[in-house]
Amino acid sequence: MKIISTKSNLQILHEDNHLIVINKRVGDIVQGDKTGDKPLSDVVKEYIKDKYNKPGEVFLGVVHRLDRPTTGIVVFARTSKALTRMNELFSNRETQKTYWAVVKNRPSKSEDTLVHYIKRNEKNNTSKAHTKEVPDSKKASLEYKIIKELDNYFGLEIQLHTGRHHQIRAQLSAIGCPIKGDLKYGFERSNPDGGIHLHARKLVFVHPVSKEEITIIAPTPEEVIWKAI
Repeated sequence: MKIISTKSNLQILHEDNHLIVINKRVGDIVQGDKTGDKPLSDVVKEYIKDKYNKPGEVFLGVVHRLDRPTTGIVVFARTSKALTRMNELFSNRETQKTYWAVVKNRPSKSEDTLVHYIKRNEKNNTSKAHTKEVPDSKKASLEYKIIKELDNYFGLEIQLHTGRHHQIRAQLSAIGCPIKGDLKYGFERSNPDGGIHLHARKLVFVHPVSKEEITIIAPTPEEVIWKAI
């Protein structure tokens, strides 16, 4: 899928009367937080208000989030009906989410299903992946396979089964394969842009109103290793 529009620093992957899908960049925050930085949701609202000459407040619902250092697909709802239905799709796991990640260490298997129990630490905003259930943990599952071998790195494709806090980052770290640039989960150095090599690559879902199957694919950032993948 090509980027259909690039305006107001937005890469728009899909847009209709009910949904707008953005290719998030490193450093963008999806929704406002304690940093006070301008969130992506506000930028999208401004874009809609300007494009459609909308008076007053623009409705925009945040369907899901991506971590600030990651890139890729973020879906926003333009109507309350779409927001309700998209929330149901995500909570009922009726979407197919595919991520790409770059790691330095080769996983012990070229493809595998990882099951852990994720426990979140609110104080330092991290999650730890345990092999057995511990108090206040939630079961987390994903599949990965190696899709590219580079000189110093491996490109992984990941199918996410659950949507836990920092799940991919914590689970890959738990098997000794922290994501490139992810200091928080054990990679030895940061990336120059402060991001990590984790990209929400593909999303498949049934449109909340038209009921058509929608497939969104987000181009990777313009960066040497991503281009090699």
